[in-house]
Amino acid sequence: MAASVVEGGEDAFRKMFKFYKRRDPPPDFRDVADFRDYCNSLFTCLSRTSLNHEDAAQVGLKPIRDWRAFSLQGHPGFLFISNPFLRGSQAFWVRQCLKTYPQKPNVCNLDMHMSPSETQDIWDKSAYLLRQPKTLLEKLRWVTLGYHYNWGSKTYSADHHTAFPSELHALAFRITAACGFPGFSSEAAILNYYRSDSSLGIHVDESELDHSQPLLSLSFGQSAIFLLGGPHRQDPPTAMFMHSGDVMVMSGPSRLTYHAVPRILPAPLECASFLEPSGSASVLPDGSAVEPVTEEDWAVCSRYIQNSRVNVTVRQVLGLGQSFPETTPSSVFQSEKLPANGYRDGAAGGDNGKRKRSGSDSNPDKT
Repeated sequence: MAASVVEGGEDAFRKMFKFYKRRDPPPDFRDVADFRDYCNSLFTCLSRTSLNHEDAAQVGLKPIRDWRAFSLQGHPGFLFISNPFLRGSQAFWVRQCLKTYPQKPNVCNLDMHMSPSETQDIWDKSAYLLRQPKTLLEKLRWVTLGYHYNWGSKTYSADHHTAFPSELHALAFRITAACGFPGFSSEAAILNYYRSDSSLGIHVDESELDHSQPLLSLSFGQSAIFLLGGPHRQDPPTAMFMHSGDVMVMSGPSRLTYHAVPRILPAPLECASFLEPSGSASVLPDGSAVEPVTEEDWAVCSRYIQNSRVNVTVRQVLGLGQSFPETTPSSVFQSEKLPANGYRDGAAGGDNGKRKRSGSDSNPDKT
């Protein structure tokens, strides 16, 4: 494993976060693990019977025999899958994240600044203004699906829910089943939209009521440095690259560990090439959830993704037979109370966006 930049000690995580976020002088990236070139000693064999070829192809995934999955020493329950997507299928998921998922009734950061009519068609407005310096897409910071995360109370509730996208549910179900979680149910998702100068503050995803099921993370577009720590802020984190198409599964002890994204980086050429759409429906199996992306749609997507990254985290909120605690009417979503930047480090400083563990920062670094 790559050596840590800092030793254990008080808030070792934050020291490494600042190290990789630093712009002048830029940090040395030689200790950042890159799973494209990783040794076989950490290679993890997934059960080939847990996902057949047809089911994998229907959501744009390679046959499971071709997946490259890795575990990490010191991080039990963590799995990293290096781009299991079929060539050309990432374009569909990028389009969904930019065109479909920001649509109403889903919730996004723009709701706190604009009326519902103004945010109803973010895609078409951005496509029309493609040559303008700042489209609505470029102002998009986060979108929530399913049970909508309440950034103020840091909770989910039964009364703030919309239908979860069936194709994303199918994708998450197949990936988690392949990783040993056949009962995973996609109930909520948070999409984060990163520009080249964005970052994600140090946090723990613990607002879900059931932690026995994993957290699934999908990355598309430009690359990022991901820091995976332990249950305490003084635990030195491991730094790794996340490239387009990479998948992380955080389960068991790693489900409640600190993590962050201090930096966005240009994607390597070989990773960027996997984003291009296939341009042919003939390669898709019958009943596929993945659809061809039109040239017009890809013109908008490619312009956006040249300088941006989209991350999708899918969660199961409730355990089997579990229900939400009773809430008061004040817990119902109110758009004017939403933070503009979610739990990423924001220009105004403020909340990490997730329920804090002891010792968490109340005022993260500015982006």
